[in-house]
Amino acid sequence: MSTCKNNVALLVHACDSYEFLYKGFDYTFSENWDFKIPCNYYFATEIINADVNGFTNIQSGKGEWADRLVTLLGNIDEEYVLYFQEDMWLSKPVNLMFFTALFEQAIKNDWQQVKLHSSGVYKTKETTNFIEGFNIAEIDNEASNYLMSHQITLWKKDFLLAQLHKKEHPWRNERKGTRRLKKLNPLILHADYFAENGAEENNKNKNPSERSEYYAVSFNSTLNHNAIRFIEVLRSGSQPQKDYAAELLNHYDNNLTHSGKERPKKEDLFKKLKTYLSKKNS
Repeated sequence: MSTCKNNVALLVHACDSYEFLYKGFDYTFSENWDFKIPCNYYFATEIINADVNGFTNIQSGKGEWADRLVTLLGNIDEEYVLYFQEDMWLSKPVNLMFFTALFEQAIKNDWQQVKLHSSGVYKTKETTNFIEGFNIAEIDNEASNYLMSHQITLWKKDFLLAQLHKKEHPWRNERKGTRRLKKLNPLILHADYFAENGAEENNKNKNPSERSEYYAVSFNSTLNHNAIRFIEVLRSGSQPQKDYAAELLNHYDNNLTHSGKERPKKEDLFKKLKTYLSKKNS
């Protein structure tokens, strides 16, 4: 187990403008994660300090998304990275035995990428390998999309670094990275461990135990409808959790950005044309 711990980093890749979400990540992760899982924990910000239970805070400095991640990966020693983002909030418990076995097999077999989230964009091929009832399937690279994604995935660090091109923002990295991976056609593995936003299983599993789940609560720098389930849970928690639930609800109801600002209203195209014509004719 110590071998795994020395070789796997759980990295939460956060941006400073999403600081409002850190507390929610902390509450939901602490509630559902088992810190006996053998890895080292890093919560990565840009320049601000973050105090997240069980995590060491590291900083990347400012820069484009891919460049910041390259800096972070260069500053951690572990061979494998379990990648998270701060807006992925756990809603069901995780299984120590699954992750211990997964890390051991990944290190032993030199796996490059194991996707751990279920999604309809993946087409998979069954294998004879099961961990805690979850089939460790192979991704059909030609038939699948988002071979490069930023959802919860176990990466060999050097392989992840090779997918990060300079100055790529996250959407371009997923789009262009997927095209690059389709050309490369590597072995990419998949397990239905996390139901992403409640997604159904992709693979033919054998009564898997303790399938976990997470919801992405952010869209375009504002809370989306997935946040409501967490607001309801936090309302019945401690006083700080109740206070945070009230803040979340205020942001959600008023469509505030994570920085607490009102989102600029997009002017109606017809109204723009009418204004333009009135000015032109005046």
